[in-house]
Amino acid sequence: MAALLALRGVSKTFGSLRVIDDLSLSIASGEALGLIGPNGAGKTTALNLLIGRLRPEQGAVVLDGRDVTAVAPHARCRAGIALTHQIPHPFEALTVFENVLVGGIFGAGRAERLAHAPALAALRLTGLVARANDRAGVLTLLERKRLELARALATAPRVLLLDEIAGGLGEGEVHELVEVIRRVHREGVAIVWIEHIVHALRSVVSRLAVISAGRLLTEGPPDDVMGRPDVQRVYLGIDVQ
Repeated sequence: MAALLALRGVSKTFGSLRVIDDLSLSIASGEALGLIGPNGAGKTTALNLLIGRLRPEQGAVVLDGRDVTAVAPHARCRAGIALTHQIPHPFEALTVFENVLVGGIFGAGRAERLAHAPALAALRLTGLVARANDRAGVLTLLERKRLELARALATAPRVLLLDEIAGGLGEGEVHELVEVIRRVHREGVAIVWIEHIVHALRSVVSRLAVISAGRLLTEGPPDDVMGRPDVQRVYLGIDVQ
């Protein structure tokens, strides 16, 4: 299957530290890919390379067969790549609807009148319609996570990058958020998801990629990947003989 979005042999250093080392990774249209690895493995840096916050010293970022390595983040967003964060930072004085509208206007580059319908659709998909007129500052953490998703969805992404979006939630809240992410994926949005809550990942993704020391250790079906001794040793700290 042809790649919709890919890193091709990318490397990224910070000073003398090479955080990403000749990493190649791809996501197909409509696919759900999970990224795992130990802390400091380079997972978030990989997302930042995909979204354009960082540029690699070597290699290329490719979207739909086009090299977008030098394309700015806002242009990548308008081309169909959106990112959510582990810690949501909504505009607390604005309403929930206004926050999502910001995504449609500035993220997708729509006129305000054309951004209303996609914003409302994003609120429906994430279960926030009843909160549309409430200030974002009064939302619970789970609701803020939903808002983070809705604001990204208002940009009409083809690929949604999730950076530990379930972090800080209780078990029941994680289950609720997973259901929302499943709905998003069923709408045809490709997903690249970094998450330490592996059971949440495995309930959504069809493929896991393991990054260690900035390199791709392995990738494949979740059960196969998690059963590998080298993955258990690197990721779980279990030395399997």
